[in-house]
Amino acid sequence: MGEREFAILVTPEHAPPINPSPWYAFSFVARGDEGISVRLDYAGARHRYLPKLISGATVTAMPVDVVEDGSSARVHIPAGSGIVAAQEPFDLDRHDLVLDRLAALPQAERVELGRSLDGRPISAVRFGDPAASSLVVLLGRQHPPEVSGAIAMEAFLQTVADEIEAGQLDNGRIQFLAVPVLNPDGVARGHWRANRGGKDLNRDWGDFSQPETQAVKQWLDAAPRSVRPVAMLDFHSTRRNLFYVQGEDETGAREERFLAGWLGDKTAALPGYPFSIERRNANPGSGTAKNWFSATYGIPAYTYEVGDEADHQATRRAAAVLAQSFLDQIMLLDKM
Repeated sequence: MGEREFAILVTPEHAPPINPSPWYAFSFVARGDEGISVRLDYAGARHRYLPKLISGATVTAMPVDVVEDGSSARVHIPAGSGIVAAQEPFDLDRHDLVLDRLAALPQAERVELGRSLDGRPISAVRFGDPAASSLVVLLGRQHPPEVSGAIAMEAFLQTVADEIEAGQLDNGRIQFLAVPVLNPDGVARGHWRANRGGKDLNRDWGDFSQPETQAVKQWLDAAPRSVRPVAMLDFHSTRRNLFYVQGEDETGAREERFLAGWLGDKTAALPGYPFSIERRNANPGSGTAKNWFSATYGIPAYTYEVGDEADHQATRRAAAVLAQSFLDQIMLLDKM
């Protein structure tokens, strides 16, 4: 648009997206003393993510001017060089580090559940006694830009690993399947929402039309008959911190006690991380992981949503506390 003015059109990988999440990232070099101005124009979406200036290990939120209808936003970038991104990059290599830490636990193994449409591995770690009858399933990154949810899952899993290494968890009673990045193609390609097949994976539970959801289902189907899921968490991001849970008329006393013990007294108790609990009835046709696990196994199944702009340190601290409390409730499940 000029020597130091640019416009970028940000478009989805398929249309129309559900709950559009207009991810963007670009590198820049602005020589001299003057910065540059970049206008972000959105197709099929409104501005959602605050731009972050990334220089080395430093991530700084940037001011932005958004037009009234949200269809475009202007960012003023200082002189120098770096990356501007909608959310800080959280790439597949970083997910691999989480998987490697879990795979080093006692009674742990790294598992390739399947392959994505681009041929990337759908990687998981199963840890705990493989003969344990109680299985906890932890899913993440169905939606690529939801980085704050990935940060929470990373801290959650690190806390679980710490508890196991400290001998605080009875591995003989419980095992875990952790899938930190279910949509590796979308993460690698910078998609807003979908996998390589143009499908929102969190609308494919039940249909299982995509290799990523098929891979989890096939692993569950191949497990010994004595092994059964007892709880599921699916990590995501949205505009504020919240947990989606089933409606009261769809859960039994056991699930209600689990929810009360895990989250009931913590909505305003975690420093810098207030959250709400929102009940959403299971719509059989919705295709979300929460609803499918709840309907199929009759277990506590929740969507763990982290605010887009939630403070990362507060998110990590809250995830550590919530992981410990979650484990406490899992160990009590047999008595509920």
